[in-house]
Amino acid sequence: MKQSQFVEQNERAWQLIEAWMDRQKMSTKGRKKQKRLAAEETAEISETTGDEIDFPAAYRQLCHHLALAQSRMYSPLLIDRLNQLVIRGHHQLYATRMHFWHRVVDFFLLDFPRLIRQEWKAVALACMLFFGSFFAMIIAIQVEPELAYTIMSGEQAAQMEDMYDPAQHSRLGRIREADSDVMMFGFYIRNNTGIGFQVFAGGLLFGLGSLFFLLYNGLVIGAAAGHLTQMGYIETFWGFVAGHSAFELTAIALSGAAGFKLAEALLMPGRKSRRLALLDNSKIAIRIMYGSATLFIMAAFVEAFWSSLAIIPAAVKYAVGVILWTLVISYFVRVGRSPSA
Repeated sequence: MKQSQFVEQNERAWQLIEAWMDRQKMSTKGRKKQKRLAAEETAEISETTGDEIDFPAAYRQLCHHLALAQSRMYSPLLIDRLNQLVIRGHHQLYATRMHFWHRVVDFFLLDFPRLIRQEWKAVALACMLFFGSFFAMIIAIQVEPELAYTIMSGEQAAQMEDMYDPAQHSRLGRIREADSDVMMFGFYIRNNTGIGFQVFAGGLLFGLGSLFFLLYNGLVIGAAAGHLTQMGYIETFWGFVAGHSAFELTAIALSGAAGFKLAEALLMPGRKSRRLALLDNSKIAIRIMYGSATLFIMAAFVEAFWSSLAIIPAAVKYAVGVILWTLVISYFVRVGRSPSA
Protein backbone atom coordinates (compact mmCIF):
# COMPACT_ATOMS: atom_id res chain seq x y z
CA MET A 1 0.00 0.00 0.00
CA LYS A 2 1.28 3.44 -0.92
CA GLN A 3 1.87 5.95 1.88
CA SER A 4 -0.80 8.32 0.56
CA GLN A 5 -3.41 5.54 0.66
CA PHE A 6 -2.30 4.49 4.14
CA VAL A 7 -2.59 8.05 5.47
CA GLU A 8 -5.94 8.63 3.76
CA GLN A 9 -7.32 5.40 5.24
CA ASN A 10 -6.22 6.07 8.83
CA GLU A 11 -5.89 9.85 9.17
CA ARG A 12 -9.33 10.30 10.72
CA ALA A 13 -8.62 7.65 13.35
CA TRP A 14 -5.31 9.31 14.29
CA GLN A 15 -6.98 12.70 14.59
CA LEU A 16 -9.70 11.30 16.84
CA ILE A 17 -7.18 9.50 19.06
CA GLU A 18 -5.16 12.70 19.36
CA ALA A 19 -8.31 14.68 20.17
CA TRP A 20 -9.28 12.09 22.81
CA MET A 21 -5.90 12.42 24.50
CA ASP A 22 -6.12 16.21 24.37
CA ARG A 23 -9.46 16.04 26.21
CA GLN A 24 -7.85 14.13 29.06
CA LYS A 25 -5.86 17.26 29.90
CA MET A 26 -9.05 19.22 30.43
CA SER A 27 -10.62 19.65 33.83
CA THR A 28 -13.25 17.19 34.98
CA LYS A 29 -15.88 19.87 34.49
CA GLY A 30 -14.75 20.46 30.94
CA ARG A 31 -14.85 16.75 30.13
CA LYS A 32 -18.40 16.49 31.45
CA LYS A 33 -19.49 19.26 29.10
CA GLN A 34 -18.08 17.34 26.16
CA LYS A 35 -19.30 13.91 27.26
CA ARG A 36 -21.71 13.60 24.37
CA LEU A 37 -19.08 14.71 21.86
CA ALA A 38 -16.61 12.21 23.31
CA ALA A 39 -19.06 9.37 22.89
CA GLU A 40 -19.72 10.33 19.27
CA GLU A 41 -16.03 10.61 18.44
CA THR A 42 -15.19 7.34 20.19
CA ALA A 43 -17.87 5.68 18.11
CA GLU A 44 -16.23 7.13 15.00
CA ILE A 45 -12.92 5.59 16.07
CA SER A 46 -14.64 2.25 16.33
CA GLU A 47 -16.17 2.61 12.89
CA THR A 48 -12.88 3.73 11.38
CA THR A 49 -10.62 1.15 12.92
CA GLY A 50 -13.02 -1.69 13.57
CA ASP A 51 -11.84 -2.04 17.18
CA GLU A 52 -13.70 -2.05 20.48
CA ILE A 53 -14.97 1.28 21.73
CA ASP A 54 -12.22 1.95 24.29
CA PHE A 55 -8.89 3.67 24.39
CA PRO A 56 -6.71 0.57 24.96
CA ALA A 57 -8.04 -0.97 21.73
CA ALA A 58 -7.50 2.26 19.79
CA TYR A 59 -3.99 2.47 21.24
CA ARG A 60 -3.16 -1.07 20.10
CA GLN A 61 -4.37 -0.18 16.61
CA LEU A 62 -2.15 2.90 16.66
CA CYS A 63 0.88 0.78 17.61
CA HIS A 64 0.05 -1.52 14.69
CA HIS A 65 -0.05 1.46 12.33
CA LEU A 66 3.38 2.58 13.58
CA ALA A 67 4.82 -0.88 13.00
CA LEU A 68 3.39 -0.96 9.47
CA ALA A 69 4.79 2.47 8.69
CA GLN A 70 8.25 1.40 9.89
CA SER A 71 8.23 -1.93 8.07
CA ARG A 72 7.11 -0.29 4.82
CA MET A 73 9.72 2.48 5.24
CA TYR A 74 7.28 5.36 4.92
CA SER A 75 8.56 8.92 5.31
CA PRO A 76 10.39 9.83 8.55
CA LEU A 77 7.84 12.61 9.16
CA LEU A 78 4.93 10.15 9.23
CA ILE A 79 6.84 7.64 11.37
CA ASP A 80 7.82 10.40 13.81
CA ARG A 81 4.22 11.60 14.03
CA LEU A 82 2.91 8.12 14.78
CA ASN A 83 5.73 7.50 17.22
CA GLN A 84 4.84 10.67 19.14
CA LEU A 85 1.20 9.58 19.29
CA VAL A 86 2.22 6.15 20.58
CA ILE A 87 4.39 7.73 23.29
CA ARG A 88 1.52 9.99 24.37
CA GLY A 89 -0.84 7.05 24.30
CA HIS A 90 1.48 5.01 26.49
CA HIS A 91 1.64 7.78 29.09
CA GLN A 92 -2.13 8.21 28.93
CA LEU A 93 -2.76 4.50 29.37
CA TYR A 94 -0.41 4.38 32.36
CA ALA A 95 -2.05 7.47 33.87
CA THR A 96 -5.49 5.87 33.43
CA ARG A 97 -4.38 2.79 35.32
CA MET A 98 -2.89 4.94 38.08
CA HIS A 99 -6.16 6.87 38.20
CA PHE A 100 -7.97 3.59 38.88
CA TRP A 101 -5.79 2.89 41.91
CA HIS A 102 -6.20 6.46 43.10
CA ARG A 103 -9.95 5.93 42.96
CA VAL A 104 -9.61 2.72 44.96
CA VAL A 105 -7.56 4.51 47.62
CA ASP A 106 -10.02 7.41 47.71
CA PHE A 107 -12.92 4.99 48.10
CA PHE A 108 -11.46 3.36 51.20
CA LEU A 109 -9.94 6.49 52.74
CA LEU A 110 -12.85 8.82 52.02
CA ASP A 111 -15.97 7.52 50.31
CA PHE A 112 -16.64 4.24 52.12
CA PRO A 113 -16.55 5.47 55.75
CA ARG A 114 -18.53 8.56 54.73
CA LEU A 115 -21.10 6.38 53.00
CA ILE A 116 -21.55 4.23 56.12
CA ARG A 117 -22.08 7.35 58.25
CA GLN A 118 -24.48 8.72 55.65
CA GLU A 119 -26.55 5.50 55.73
CA TRP A 120 -26.40 5.20 59.52
CA LYS A 121 -30.08 4.29 59.86
CA ALA A 122 -29.79 1.18 57.70
CA VAL A 123 -26.48 0.31 59.38
CA ALA A 124 -27.97 0.76 62.86
CA LEU A 125 -30.95 -1.46 62.03
CA ALA A 126 -28.73 -4.21 60.63
CA CYS A 127 -26.37 -4.04 63.64
CA MET A 128 -29.28 -4.16 66.08
CA LEU A 129 -30.72 -7.30 64.45
CA PHE A 130 -27.44 -9.13 63.97
CA PHE A 131 -25.50 -8.23 67.11
CA GLY A 132 -28.66 -8.19 69.22
CA SER A 133 -29.53 -11.79 68.32
CA PHE A 134 -25.86 -12.79 68.61
CA PHE A 135 -25.38 -11.54 72.18
CA ALA A 136 -28.88 -12.57 73.26
CA MET A 137 -28.19 -16.17 72.28
CA ILE A 138 -24.80 -16.23 74.03
CA ILE A 139 -26.35 -14.98 77.28
CA ALA A 140 -29.38 -17.27 77.01
CA ILE A 141 -27.22 -20.39 76.62
CA GLN A 142 -25.25 -19.53 79.75
CA VAL A 143 -28.55 -19.57 81.63
CA GLU A 144 -30.10 -22.51 79.78
CA PRO A 145 -27.43 -24.61 77.99
CA GLU A 146 -30.00 -26.82 76.25
CA LEU A 147 -31.07 -23.85 74.11
CA ALA A 148 -28.01 -24.45 71.93
CA TYR A 149 -29.62 -27.63 70.59
CA THR A 150 -32.62 -25.70 69.31
CA ILE A 151 -30.28 -24.03 66.83
CA MET A 152 -27.82 -26.81 66.02
CA SER A 153 -27.84 -30.58 66.12
CA GLY A 154 -25.90 -32.71 68.57
CA GLU A 155 -23.58 -33.77 65.76
CA GLN A 156 -22.80 -30.15 64.87
CA ALA A 157 -22.14 -29.36 68.53
CA ALA A 158 -19.77 -32.30 68.84
CA GLN A 159 -17.93 -31.26 65.69
CA MET A 160 -17.38 -27.75 67.04
CA GLU A 161 -16.19 -29.12 70.36
CA ASP A 162 -13.61 -31.16 68.47
CA MET A 163 -12.51 -28.16 66.41
CA TYR A 164 -11.73 -26.10 69.51
CA ASP A 165 -10.47 -28.79 71.86
CA PRO A 166 -6.96 -27.60 72.89
CA ALA A 167 -5.86 -31.17 73.65
CA GLN A 168 -6.28 -32.40 70.08
CA HIS A 169 -5.19 -29.61 67.74
CA SER A 170 -2.17 -27.60 66.73
CA ARG A 171 -4.52 -25.73 64.40
CA LEU A 172 -7.78 -24.43 65.82
CA GLY A 173 -11.12 -24.09 64.07
CA ARG A 174 -10.53 -26.86 61.53
CA ILE A 175 -12.13 -30.24 61.06
CA ARG A 176 -8.95 -31.68 59.52
CA GLU A 177 -5.49 -30.49 60.51
CA ALA A 178 -4.19 -31.55 57.08
CA ASP A 179 -5.96 -28.60 55.44
CA SER A 180 -3.35 -25.97 54.50
CA ASP A 181 -3.60 -22.29 55.39
CA VAL A 182 -3.98 -21.38 51.73
CA MET A 183 -6.75 -23.94 51.25
CA MET A 184 -8.58 -22.62 54.31
CA PHE A 185 -8.09 -19.04 53.09
CA GLY A 186 -9.97 -19.90 49.91
CA PHE A 187 -12.64 -21.77 51.88
CA TYR A 188 -13.19 -18.83 54.24
CA ILE A 189 -13.50 -16.37 51.34
CA ARG A 190 -16.13 -18.53 49.66
CA ASN A 191 -18.00 -19.12 52.91
CA ASN A 192 -17.88 -15.50 54.11
CA THR A 193 -18.85 -13.92 50.81
CA GLY A 194 -21.65 -16.47 50.44
CA ILE A 195 -23.12 -15.35 53.75
CA GLY A 196 -22.74 -11.70 52.80
CA PHE A 197 -24.45 -12.20 49.45
CA GLN A 198 -27.40 -13.99 51.06
CA VAL A 199 -27.89 -11.17 53.54
CA PHE A 200 -27.57 -8.53 50.81
CA ALA A 201 -29.72 -10.17 48.14
CA GLY A 202 -32.44 -10.83 50.71
CA GLY A 203 -33.23 -7.13 50.52
CA LEU A 204 -34.97 -7.75 47.20
CA LEU A 205 -37.68 -9.65 49.11
CA PHE A 206 -38.85 -6.30 50.51
CA GLY A 207 -36.22 -6.59 53.24
CA LEU A 208 -37.61 -9.82 54.70
CA GLY A 209 -34.69 -11.87 53.39
CA SER A 210 -32.10 -9.52 54.89
CA LEU A 211 -33.99 -9.47 58.18
CA PHE A 212 -34.17 -13.27 58.26
CA PHE A 213 -30.52 -13.91 57.41
CA LEU A 214 -29.28 -11.30 59.88
CA LEU A 215 -31.28 -12.90 62.68
CA TYR A 216 -30.41 -16.41 61.52
CA ASN A 217 -26.66 -15.78 61.37
CA GLY A 218 -26.73 -13.91 64.66
CA LEU A 219 -28.51 -16.82 66.36
CA VAL A 220 -26.32 -19.52 64.78
CA ILE A 221 -23.02 -17.77 65.52
CA GLY A 222 -24.28 -16.85 68.97
CA ALA A 223 -25.34 -20.44 69.64
CA ALA A 224 -21.86 -21.71 68.69
CA ALA A 225 -20.14 -19.06 70.81
CA GLY A 226 -22.48 -19.61 73.74
CA HIS A 227 -22.17 -23.39 73.65
CA LEU A 228 -18.37 -23.41 73.49
CA THR A 229 -18.18 -20.78 76.22
CA GLN A 230 -20.49 -22.86 78.41
CA MET A 231 -18.32 -25.92 77.70
CA GLY A 232 -15.26 -24.08 78.99
CA TYR A 233 -13.45 -23.69 75.66
CA ILE A 234 -13.04 -19.99 76.32
CA GLU A 235 -9.39 -19.49 75.43
CA THR A 236 -9.42 -21.69 72.33
CA PHE A 237 -12.69 -20.38 70.88
CA TRP A 238 -12.52 -16.69 71.84
CA GLY A 239 -8.82 -16.62 71.09
CA PHE A 240 -9.61 -18.01 67.64
CA VAL A 241 -12.36 -15.52 66.76
CA ALA A 242 -10.80 -12.47 68.43
CA GLY A 243 -8.60 -11.57 65.48
CA HIS A 244 -10.96 -11.84 62.52
CA SER A 245 -14.29 -11.09 64.20
CA ALA A 246 -13.94 -7.33 63.76
CA PHE A 247 -13.83 -7.72 59.99
CA GLU A 248 -16.23 -10.62 59.53
CA LEU A 249 -19.06 -9.58 61.87
CA THR A 250 -18.92 -5.98 60.67
CA ALA A 251 -19.09 -7.16 57.06
CA ILE A 252 -22.19 -9.26 57.77
CA ALA A 253 -23.94 -6.29 59.37
CA LEU A 254 -22.98 -3.98 56.50
CA SER A 255 -24.27 -6.53 53.99
CA GLY A 256 -27.59 -6.33 55.81
CA ALA A 257 -27.52 -2.53 55.60
CA ALA A 258 -26.96 -2.80 51.84
CA GLY A 259 -29.92 -5.18 51.62
CA PHE A 260 -32.12 -2.73 53.53
CA LYS A 261 -31.24 -0.01 50.99
CA LEU A 262 -32.72 -2.24 48.30
CA ALA A 263 -35.78 -2.83 50.46
CA GLU A 264 -36.16 0.89 51.08
CA ALA A 265 -36.49 1.50 47.35
CA LEU A 266 -39.23 -1.13 47.08
CA LEU A 267 -41.15 -0.15 50.20
CA MET A 268 -40.65 3.63 50.24
CA PRO A 269 -39.82 4.81 46.71
CA GLY A 270 -41.21 8.28 47.41
CA ARG A 271 -42.11 10.18 44.26
CA LYS A 272 -39.92 7.93 42.15
CA SER A 273 -41.11 4.77 40.48
CA ARG A 274 -39.97 1.60 42.24
CA ARG A 275 -37.74 0.83 39.30
CA LEU A 276 -35.98 4.20 39.42
CA ALA A 277 -35.72 4.15 43.22
CA LEU A 278 -34.24 0.65 43.09
CA LEU A 279 -31.74 1.76 40.46
CA ASP A 280 -30.62 4.71 42.59
CA ASN A 281 -30.45 2.79 45.86
CA SER A 282 -28.67 -0.16 44.24
CA LYS A 283 -25.77 2.15 43.40
CA ILE A 284 -25.42 2.94 47.11
CA ALA A 285 -25.92 -0.70 48.12
CA ILE A 286 -23.30 -1.99 45.69
CA ARG A 287 -20.74 0.50 47.01
CA ILE A 288 -21.43 -0.74 50.52
CA MET A 289 -20.95 -4.30 49.27
CA TYR A 290 -17.57 -3.38 47.75
CA GLY A 291 -16.43 -2.46 51.24
CA SER A 292 -18.09 -5.49 52.82
CA ALA A 293 -16.42 -7.86 50.36
CA THR A 294 -13.05 -6.33 51.23
CA LEU A 295 -13.74 -6.85 54.93
CA PHE A 296 -14.71 -10.48 54.25
CA ILE A 297 -11.42 -11.07 52.43
CA MET A 298 -9.46 -9.44 55.26
CA ALA A 299 -11.32 -11.64 57.75
CA ALA A 300 -10.53 -14.76 55.71
CA PHE A 301 -6.84 -13.88 55.62
CA VAL A 302 -6.61 -13.32 59.38
CA GLU A 303 -8.69 -16.42 60.09
CA ALA A 304 -6.54 -18.68 57.92
CA PHE A 305 -3.07 -17.41 58.78
CA TRP A 306 -3.41 -16.04 62.33
CA SER A 307 -6.53 -17.14 64.19
CA SER A 308 -5.87 -20.86 63.76
CA LEU A 309 -2.37 -20.77 65.32
CA ALA A 310 -2.63 -22.63 68.64
CA ILE A 311 0.93 -21.70 69.64
CA ILE A 312 -0.01 -18.01 70.03
CA PRO A 313 -1.04 -17.28 73.64
CA ALA A 314 -4.70 -16.37 74.08
CA ALA A 315 -3.74 -13.09 75.77
CA VAL A 316 -1.88 -12.00 72.63
CA LYS A 317 -4.85 -12.89 70.43
CA TYR A 318 -7.20 -10.98 72.73
CA ALA A 319 -4.93 -7.94 72.53
CA VAL A 320 -4.83 -8.12 68.74
CA GLY A 321 -8.61 -8.53 68.68
CA VAL A 322 -9.12 -5.42 70.82
CA ILE A 323 -6.77 -3.44 68.61
CA LEU A 324 -8.55 -4.54 65.41
CA TRP A 325 -12.01 -3.79 66.82
CA THR A 326 -10.77 -0.36 67.91
CA LEU A 327 -9.34 0.30 64.44
CA VAL A 328 -12.52 -0.81 62.66
CA ILE A 329 -14.78 1.33 64.85
CA SER A 330 -12.42 4.31 64.60
CA TYR A 331 -12.27 3.88 60.84
CA PHE A 332 -16.02 4.21 60.40
CA VAL A 333 -16.35 6.95 62.99
CA ARG A 334 -13.39 9.18 62.13
CA VAL A 335 -11.86 8.43 58.71
CA GLY A 336 -12.94 10.68 55.87
CA ARG A 337 -14.09 13.57 58.04
CA SER A 338 -12.98 17.08 57.24
CA PRO A 339 -10.39 18.57 59.64
CA SER A 340 -12.99 20.94 61.07
CA ALA A 341 -15.48 18.13 61.82
